[in-house]
Amino acid sequence: MDPVLARRRLALFALFFIPGLGIASWVTRTPAIRDLLEASTAEMGLVLFGLSAGSMIGILASGPLVSRLGVRPLIIIGTALIVVSLPAIGFGGAWGGSFIVAGVLFLFGLGMGGGEIAMNVEGADVEEAIGRPVLPALHGCFSLGTVVGASAGIVFTALDVSVTWHLASVGAVTAVIFVLAIRHVTPRPLPRPTASDEPSALEQGRLRDLLTDGRLILIGVIILAMAFAEGTANDWLPLVMVDGHNLDPAFGSAVYAVFAASMTIGRFAGGPFIERFGRPAVLCVSAISGVAGLAVVIFADNQIAAGAAVILWGLGASLGFPVALSAAGASGSNPATRVSIAATVGYIAFLVGPPLLGFLGEHFDLRTALIAPMILVAIAAFAAPYISTPSTRFARRQH
Repeated sequence: MDPVLARRRLALFALFFIPGLGIASWVTRTPAIRDLLEASTAEMGLVLFGLSAGSMIGILASGPLVSRLGVRPLIIIGTALIVVSLPAIGFGGAWGGSFIVAGVLFLFGLGMGGGEIAMNVEGADVEEAIGRPVLPALHGCFSLGTVVGASAGIVFTALDVSVTWHLASVGAVTAVIFVLAIRHVTPRPLPRPTASDEPSALEQGRLRDLLTDGRLILIGVIILAMAFAEGTANDWLPLVMVDGHNLDPAFGSAVYAVFAASMTIGRFAGGPFIERFGRPAVLCVSAISGVAGLAVVIFADNQIAAGAAVILWGLGASLGFPVALSAAGASGSNPATRVSIAATVGYIAFLVGPPLLGFLGEHFDLRTALIAPMILVAIAAFAAPYISTPSTRFARRQH
């Protein structure tokens, strides 16, 4: 592999690790932040709204900005916001108030939402240049970051380290990683439109062109379903196991850890399967695995079976989002715009899907509410074989 390309790939591994580490560090210290702010449940809801609002704005703005500015400026701005926001959350909790922490979380979400879409576009470009799957391993680095961040958060909490010093330390570590990695994400000229290029829905506002691209629509459906399945587990799995299967809270958290580990393993191990069988087959099998895992969690009144089924759920969800993004980039001309559209759909599903599940759970129960993501993932399994393109398999290059 070309050394410059190898360094670009390694830099992206590091850059994907940063938001995973950051979000897990914040999540593990939310009880301590709440205590510092002396916030009620309603006030914490408003604080958390800052994160959701920032993420949504970052996601919606990132696609057009990638087309206008390229990926490197957005990766720099987005990651820098994450790095700076981490210690600011801790200091805001200790010295400020709820509105300050909500404002900092808004910037944190803005950086995550905007930066990650740009990194996915860059990852798809590196993947195309190498001729081998890269996006699954990149998302594996994000998952690894969450595992490391959660583990460190548990240790810091057990040692009674203050939130301020904890998040300041994480901010310092991520700053070093960022400075070392970003120099290898080199600026490249933005592609000039040609007569053969399809018009971009985001650049020209021609939504009709996007709606007539059946393959990209199918990929969007798959990304929506798989992101919904992943986001549901991230937000609701411990409560599903505690309230729906009567597990002890500690065991409910352990089941979620099993899910996160399954996601990480699936993303790092998925590359050879994609190379051998192609994206449509891997997406189809992943969706079937997710449906099987969800079905057992929903319908089996057995704690052991439900806990084991989470492995199938995690392995199934692990490859859906990154592999579908890769397929979006290969689905036609203007790959950067296609990846950015697909990533936007996925990240919106991450944000909007789990709260919708909460409304369903309020009217029924959480186990019954899981039928919604299960149906969507089943639809993704049927749609996956129809996204095939001439480049759905990665040709092995001769060296």
